[in-house]
Parts: sequence; structure tokens; C-alpha cells
Amino acid sequence: MRKRSRKQEPEDINQIAHRMTQHIIDATEEPDLSDDKARSALARALGRLGGLKGGPARAAKMTDAERRDSASKAARARWSKRSD
Repeated sequence: MRKRSRKQEPEDINQIAHRMTQHIIDATEEPDLSDDKARSALARALGRLGGLKGGPARAAKMTDAERRDSASKAARARWSKRSD
């Protein structure tokens, strides 16, 4: 009867691929949203990403007159709050 080798046999390509896939899946787990602070922080981050993209995209689609009207409306809104 042959003696068993105590050395580990080398992994084949399928075992390596499986181990790599599991590593990627474990690294990309969804965050725990049971905590209100974590959920709030995630929502803030996502909202900021959308806001950073949305403003310039909206401005690029507007004509000069529309941008001027929007700016004057925003200025009126800001200055009306200061009269408190």
C-alpha cells in the first residue's frame, strides 16, 4: 500500500477560480443597514453623488435665458430669507 503524502496537492484551475470568486463576493458584501446612522450616511453619500452630477447636467441643457431666470429666482429666494 502506498503511503499518503502529507503535502497538499496543488489546486487545479477550477479550485483557484472558485477561491478568487469567493474572495470577490466577500469583499463586495452589502453594508449593514440595520443602524440608522449607517443608513443615513449612505443616503447622504448617494444624494451627494446625484447632486454633483445633476446640477452641471441641468445647466448644460439650459439656454442662457433659462439660466439667467433660474439664477435671478435663486437670488430672490436667498435675499427674501434675509429680511427676517
